Amino acid sequence: MIDDRIISLILAGGKSSRMGTDKALLEIEGKSLLQRVCETAAKLTSQVYVLTDSPDRYRSILTADYQLIPDRNPGAGPLVALSQGLSEINAEWILLLGCDLPLLDADIIQNWERQLPELPTSTLAVVPYQNDRWEPLCGFYRDRSLSSLQKFIDNGGRSFQAWLSQIPAVPLPAVDRASLMLSNCNTPEEFEQLKAKISK
Repeated sequence: MIDDRIISLILAGGKSSRMGTDKALLEIEGKSLLQRVCETAAKLTSQVYVLTDSPDRYRSILTADYQLIPDRNPGAGPLVALSQGLSEINAEWILLLGCDLPLLDADIIQNWERQLPELPTSTLAVVPYQNDRWEPLCGFYRDRSLSSLQKFIDNGGRSFQAWLSQIPAVPLPAVDRASLMLSNCNTPEEFEQLKAKISK
């Protein structure tokens, strides 16, 4: 059952400079990375938003099931993009996803979702954690985290790692299948490795 208190926000605004081409449009088995992430998100939440500075580029591959949000601060990074999403989307929780996570596992994320109602209201984020680092582009952010996030940004902060380490955030252990599904790609070599993992 889909929890209406959670809405997905997919970020597709990066420059993909190390990839050399728009990684959101790279295809695996006939589907773009962005399309794969959108389809998984649609299994998890009742609404799926895609925040991008190039909406026309993706309009042809995204159906009417997904809503495009024009990025008001292109190039400012994912933390600023999250703040825009929190200010424009009306939901208790936002499931934030990067567009380059084709191995996302809906069952694992649903298990994480089930923990949210049991958390104290003071919890502002629930995010996978592995190798002493947060994995912020596959995490849950409460609507009331916006004030803390905006203050952090206004003071010059741009690091997810720094912000998450100073707010009431719950770490989700990412091991085995969960660790695998967090595999993303920033270079052509990493993309080839991702394709190999999917074909196994």
